[in-house]
Amino acid sequence: MMAPVTQPPEPAGPLPGTPPVPVGSPEDALEPVELIRQSGVVLRTGRAMLAAGTGSYRVKTAMQQVAHAVGVDRHEAHVTLTEITATSHRGSIFRTEVTEARTIGVNSARLAELTRLCDGLRPGTSVDAVDHELDRIEAMAPLYPAPANALFAAMACGAFAYLNAGGPIEVLGVALAAGLGQAVRRWLLHRRINQFGTTMVAAGVACLVYLGFVLGLQQWAGAEPSHQAGYVSAVLFLVPGFALVTGALDLAKLDFSAGIARTVYANIILIAAGLSVWAVLWVTGVSAPPQSPEPLHAALEVVLRLLASFLGVLGFALMFNSPLRMALGAAVIGMVANVLRLEMVDVGVAVQAATMGATLLVGLLAAWVAPRLRVPRITVSVPAVVIMVPGAAAYRAVVGLNDGDAATAFASGAQALFVLVSIAVGLAAARMLTDRAWAYER
Repeated sequence: MMAPVTQPPEPAGPLPGTPPVPVGSPEDALEPVELIRQSGVVLRTGRAMLAAGTGSYRVKTAMQQVAHAVGVDRHEAHVTLTEITATSHRGSIFRTEVTEARTIGVNSARLAELTRLCDGLRPGTSVDAVDHELDRIEAMAPLYPAPANALFAAMACGAFAYLNAGGPIEVLGVALAAGLGQAVRRWLLHRRINQFGTTMVAAGVACLVYLGFVLGLQQWAGAEPSHQAGYVSAVLFLVPGFALVTGALDLAKLDFSAGIARTVYANIILIAAGLSVWAVLWVTGVSAPPQSPEPLHAALEVVLRLLASFLGVLGFALMFNSPLRMALGAAVIGMVANVLRLEMVDVGVAVQAATMGATLLVGLLAAWVAPRLRVPRITVSVPAVVIMVPGAAAYRAVVGLNDGDAATAFASGAQALFVLVSIAVGLAAARMLTDRAWAYER
């Protein structure tokens, strides 16, 4: 029988013959304490930018700005969707650190403050000064309470419903459903529930509320059952527009690790919401076919499209916690560009070409408007193009796949893919025309 294995006793003190190491010895002097502090504040800035929802190229730029200001000779970083690996060099020594930002979301107000901080730094800035500003920015509370945030989602999706050929009943039902769905989503996210599970629950709530509204109205007032066609618009508040657009821009900058990660994350969110959309249809046994728009006078239609586009972009911008001035700037840009896109499609221009032209215009206008508002360009350009993201087509592709309708799934999926590519090309082209860092490889 084997004897039990025991751990050797810990030594009570230094090994015999080993002199004690006094505190403050030369070994302590070997630690690059100042480089550790400098590297730490640079990495903290990058993590805050990443958590605010910006693209990896802007995270790297911000980290380099802080590194240069606090005295780091050279800084390099590898940024993905949730992680940063960074190396700070000073003289002949360097330090490599890794951090993780588990929160994936968008906070335009915080992003604007971080950008203003980084752009205003000058060489010789102390680490303590940067840390103090980061403490202030990270302590910022959301600009709008939960009821207002739900109202913004209702406004955005109600505008989407009109642009997707919905009538007054669809717009009202979609606004009610999206508002309640966003309220549930925010409540779950603030309790750190898994994002994909949260998306499925919020989509299910929005779908059930919308169907309950239109079917109840049908029973009570004899409304036409075709009002179910606004069903898909009720979940468009879940479209991860920031992730889709910043992922596409990362890919345009040849940052494949960040771009692919963001694109995959956005598609998983779309699939999670699409599964709930399909599941509710399957359980209830109703259908949600596309709807043809009611013919209107040309001038009236343009006015209503301008109003719906303005309110849609404004709602999305405010959902992203944008200050009102920033949101209004995005709404004006998005209103002009989206109506131009819709008018081009009406005269026979391919939807992909119309989208590319409209997003090119968004990028050019954002390059002019953002500096005058003193806000980051991404905070006005992305909300302005989110309304062009083909969320309805993407959801119909998922529903078609689950129903075994390969023709609908392929047609809707291909349309969504080509429009997303067009958005990326238009925004990237605008960047190349207005920003030397994008026009030339360095």
